[in-house]
Amino acid sequence: MTRPGLFALLALTFATAHAAAPADTVYRNGTIVTVDPKDSVQQALAVRGGRIVYVGDNAGATRLQGKKTKVIDLAGKMLMPGLIDGHMHPQSGGSRLLNCSLDYLPLTVPQFQQRIQACIDSDVRLGKADPRRWLVVVNWFQQGMSPDGVTTTAATLDALKTDRPILVRSSFGHSLQLNSTGIAVAGITATTPDPAGGKIARDGNGQATGLLEDAAQDMAMNLLPPLTVAENLAASTKALEAMRKQGITSFLDAYTDPETMTAFTDLQRQGKLTARAHFAVLIDLDKGATPQRAVAELLRQKKQFDQGPTKVAPSMQVRHAKLFMDGVISAPAFTGAMLEPYLVNKGTEQQPDWQPGPSNGPPTYFSQPALRSTLDVLARAGIDAHIHVDGDRAVRETLDAIAWLRGTLAGKKARPALAHDEIVAPADYARFAKLDVTPVLSFQWAKPAPDTLGALKPYMGPQRYPLVQPQSVLLDAGARIAYGSDWPVDPLDAWFALKVGVTRTAAPDAGAEYAGRLGDVAGMPRAAALRAITLNAAYTLRQEKLTGSLETGKLADLIVLDRNFFTIPAEDIANIKVLQTVVGGKVVYQSAAMQ
Repeated sequence: MTRPGLFALLALTFATAHAAAPADTVYRNGTIVTVDPKDSVQQALAVRGGRIVYVGDNAGATRLQGKKTKVIDLAGKMLMPGLIDGHMHPQSGGSRLLNCSLDYLPLTVPQFQQRIQACIDSDVRLGKADPRRWLVVVNWFQQGMSPDGVTTTAATLDALKTDRPILVRSSFGHSLQLNSTGIAVAGITATTPDPAGGKIARDGNGQATGLLEDAAQDMAMNLLPPLTVAENLAASTKALEAMRKQGITSFLDAYTDPETMTAFTDLQRQGKLTARAHFAVLIDLDKGATPQRAVAELLRQKKQFDQGPTKVAPSMQVRHAKLFMDGVISAPAFTGAMLEPYLVNKGTEQQPDWQPGPSNGPPTYFSQPALRSTLDVLARAGIDAHIHVDGDRAVRETLDAIAWLRGTLAGKKARPALAHDEIVAPADYARFAKLDVTPVLSFQWAKPAPDTLGALKPYMGPQRYPLVQPQSVLLDAGARIAYGSDWPVDPLDAWFALKVGVTRTAAPDAGAEYAGRLGDVAGMPRAAALRAITLNAAYTLRQEKLTGSLETGKLADLIVLDRNFFTIPAEDIANIKVLQTVVGGKVVYQSAAMQ
């Protein structure tokens, strides 16, 4: 018997064996959005043993109701597959919920200083103002500082009333700002060289300003005390709580470490893991490691933390590698690798004259030989590469390496994903589908905002700027679009992200300067946006046969919404609330409105 025939027989056997037995739970009178191959919408769904045993009309579901079956009348409410976040940083997101936060707000320099001073004063009141203890400030919307073009230096933080070293982390994750005490503690001087893959910002006299880009951040970050076991558990717990409320039932931690996986392991053993957890281990050749040694370390961590095939109850898998090809394309970093130079203003503020400048970003963080070798070793080890690419040159060089990889035996089976893809050269649009590469995109970035206007538009110019955030363009070119929040780069808000993906508009209260749509590119169709955050994201996790759609035999990972994603006005998508989140048939979150 052929393999497809065997799968069909097994599915039929499963359906036959379970159809007559009473279900544990039956949902009736609903709008059941299945995300199956036909995007069918049904009326009822039944769950038994953590799996879906029926999807169809009320009459069919009635036959599965027994004395102990819990029957839920949806009264027309929408039920859909659980959300799958294909790129997030849950431990960082959870820990930031416990830190001094600037809350992603666009701030003036005085507001920036006032909010950090408030944290300093709070620590004094709480007796936590040890002058040797770093103050770590998170969720700084660096690109949203106003007015446009304003920058920070150590002097900005030196004006605060404290002797402590201060470290302010950009929400984008690619830069941080130190005060002068922090610069001294980090041992950074005028003669300190830029590390590979990083940059130390300097003033006109060659002195460090305290702004550290990409790999240079490690010069300060490595000085912070690691989170304690209790702090790691608290961060993981907070992250899972946030996910449950959003309806996220599976996720990829796109840059993990053993401490994070230890915390999630502890929660899993306690029965407190409420989402299917996937982890990507960093592959970094900057410190002289070979691809073979780097992948060997990944496999060591996989052996320690991977819990085997997907089961009904949530578990952990370590099947991905994280690679960085560049940084970010927006000001002030300009660490995204571009095919053509960033523009610079050779005129005045009153009469600007934007012309190509001297930089098109850094060399990509992997050379072509190193990238090919690394992808080959990963493919032969059965590990899928999840690659950060922001600029169009990083995208192209990565696609070039994957084209080579597809010519190898192991490479034919690989499922590479390219995260972010904020700008892609038109000649490369169709290559995603041709090479079967999944772009994992953060839909919420495709809106008018400080980071897409003042911090990006003039530096891209009129030819390139219309190409930014090419979500629907890649979709039209045949790409399998998947969604990843990149939390905590932004607040965790999947429904706002879906709204932006469909409309390319900001929130109504964003301000008049951010009204309207981003560029001329169309928004994504609603069905495509929903598939990106369900079945397509499941594909990147090799989980699509078990999750991502509501079909008989699949795991019962599902959510109930307070309104219909498909029939409400597009702007109202951002206001959707999850009423119930179910993972493997178990309710892990339920709002009071669902009682």
